[in-house]
Amino acid sequence: MKRGILAGKTVVELGSMIAAPFATHLLARLGAEVIKIEPPAGETTRKLVRGGPSGSYLAFNRGKRSLCLDLTAADGKAAFERLIAKADIVVHNLSPSAARKLGATFEACNALNPNIIFCHIRGYGAGPLEDQVASNPIAEAATGVMFYNRPEGRPARLGPSYHDQFAGCYAVIGVMGALLSDRSAEERNIEIGLYETGLHIAARDLLGVQLKTQLLGRAEQEPSAEFSIPGYGAYETSDGRWAYLVMLTDGHWQRFCAATGVEPRQELASLRARRRARDEVEAIVSKAVSGFDFDTLSTLLNVQGVGFTEVLPLDRVLEAPQAKAGEKVSAFNFSDYAFNTPDLPLAPLCASAQDELPPPLLGEHTSELLSSLGFGPAEVNEMLASGAVQTPDRAAPLWAKPKPQTAAS
Repeated sequence: MKRGILAGKTVVELGSMIAAPFATHLLARLGAEVIKIEPPAGETTRKLVRGGPSGSYLAFNRGKRSLCLDLTAADGKAAFERLIAKADIVVHNLSPSAARKLGATFEACNALNPNIIFCHIRGYGAGPLEDQVASNPIAEAATGVMFYNRPEGRPARLGPSYHDQFAGCYAVIGVMGALLSDRSAEERNIEIGLYETGLHIAARDLLGVQLKTQLLGRAEQEPSAEFSIPGYGAYETSDGRWAYLVMLTDGHWQRFCAATGVEPRQELASLRARRRARDEVEAIVSKAVSGFDFDTLSTLLNVQGVGFTEVLPLDRVLEAPQAKAGEKVSAFNFSDYAFNTPDLPLAPLCASAQDELPPPLLGEHTSELLSSLGFGPAEVNEMLASGAVQTPDRAAPLWAKPKPQTAAS
């Protein structure tokens, strides 16, 4: 029997890309059974890398069961309605228009199940844009994050889809709160906007610029902490590796100087003074770091208690001793491929990661789920023949594999 604090709860997901699948990934790790409803073409992340599943699909869909339904077909809609009637929670990130078209609204689901907890992750919450579609980079652009992120002079999105994942976390908070509530319709109808999520994430910076406007009479905003505090950032060592240093205080600066042999000059003793001499201090730190290979520098900084780490490429992250310690990473196989995935760091509350299934094939659990909903074998066969539901083609390759490399002649 599945463990975890949400064991026994059934979640229906109509998710695509990241926000809703990430939310239900968290719910699954907490022990809920997640049934992922997908259209006949599969959800978007199944076809993003060489015609096959992307890292997002592999990371956030492990342990779910896939029910492939055409919700525009009468039989597909009937199966969906039976499932909602028996479920505990619905999570989706369909556009508002698609949700209305497919009957995936709180009103429709609540009519089928008056105890359902319903969570819609959408582009915008209530307001003039509430019916518009928004994605992670749009939320970044609209809430101030992108304006100062200009790696080549042009505003650009951050790498990971943090707003999607934050929205997924907020969705889980909402679901958990609803489970503990009096279950009024208002408490069970949860809406999470990516835009509103972005506003909340940006609260520190939004208030910071208000503070500076009132103190200085102008809307001054530093691009980030590392640009405003010299010695805070990434610096290259003599062997081409990068050390990220955190020097927020005068004590941090003194420890760095002691570790690297930099003269602790009195005129640079205070943060205010170092900020005034930013270019000089940056040159001092860069020169000091570049005088050591990374391993030697690491030893010196550790002795003095300086905050730092190596800036790692993705292919080395899970090889770090800290990543390997304890039960932080689980291995699973998917098709002919082997993967290692980081786990939710809440082990006492979670289901066993090792016991979870790998990500499902498209429609892998369609037949058994339809049977559990009361559809007989003849009905299931008829639904399959009509295209209202789908089971997987297990012989089809998941990815278009690259050609093997041959040695140069």
